[in-house]
Amino acid sequence: MDNRTFTNRIVVLDTETTGLNPQEGHRIIEIGCVEVVKRRLTGNRFHVYINPDRLIDEGAIAVHGITNEFLNDKPQFGHIVEDFIAFIQGAELVIHNAPFDVGFINHEFSRLQDQVGSVADYSEVFDTLAYARKKHPGQRNSLDALCKRYGIDNSHRDLHGALLDAEILADVFLLMTGGQSSLLDENLPGTNESVSNRKLTPISAHRPALTIIRCNDEELMAHQQCLAAIDKAGGACIWSPEA
Repeated sequence: MDNRTFTNRIVVLDTETTGLNPQEGHRIIEIGCVEVVKRRLTGNRFHVYINPDRLIDEGAIAVHGITNEFLNDKPQFGHIVEDFIAFIQGAELVIHNAPFDVGFINHEFSRLQDQVGSVADYSEVFDTLAYARKKHPGQRNSLDALCKRYGIDNSHRDLHGALLDAEILADVFLLMTGGQSSLLDENLPGTNESVSNRKLTPISAHRPALTIIRCNDEELMAHQQCLAAIDKAGGACIWSPEA
């Protein structure tokens, strides 16, 4: 299993397309990216709809809801490629089922009059689907299944959308590769300082003793059942007696 710590700049990426296979002439119609630095979403994003110069398969429209009419006035891929490359360059791309999206992006690159190379010339790629299959063998590892496994609310995801799916995948990625990542790592209002950079105030040695409230047998049993459920879901609970 991959042991990288993901401390550098990460771009979580998703695309929507006119169909399933670029070799059959299908094209990208939406790209959505969100930036993660030091395991925190920065708020920087890249999102664009693209005119594919061809019709979208009816089956694809049923998945993402993007219509031919909607894309009529959108830019072509060649008009957005410089901004796209600038956003992903030097980052590690996190993609669910990466061969699909990377294959489409490389196909779009190959169609351009100016040679721009391939995704590998600008970014490394981390495939969350391949990682999930190693971490959760024999289980469903679609994005929806991972949301359910890690307790991520995706009830607003009626249709696929590149930016929405990238945002959801960022949450999945952070939980799947590092466990709890946000409870103590949120920005304080009006500051961009992380927890590790904040000045801590020492607790007075003369403070009153803390009150200890012990759980009863019923609460202890409920707690143990909760830990067992986390372990069963693949959460590797560190509070489990067997951990």
